[in-house]
Amino acid sequence: MKVMKTKKTYKIEGMHCVSCVMLIEGVLEDSGITGRCSYAKQTVEVVGELDKDIDKKVKEAVESAGYSLSE
Repeated sequence: MKVMKTKKTYKIEGMHCVSCVMLIEGVLEDSGITGRCSYAKQTVEVVGELDKDIDKKVKEAVESAGYSLSE
């Protein structure tokens, strides 16, 4: 499996406060993903060694926190 160090930004729907940021970042961390959220921009930037399944992993983590990724 090819792994590369990089960053990727995702749009998230429904984030509106610092508590949302903390919840999403915590769920991502529990999934082994390092991410930084911005509720003002409605985004999460994921950094580190991202494998080919990162999109699926981020989507599952964000949805488990009660939010969704925007297309």
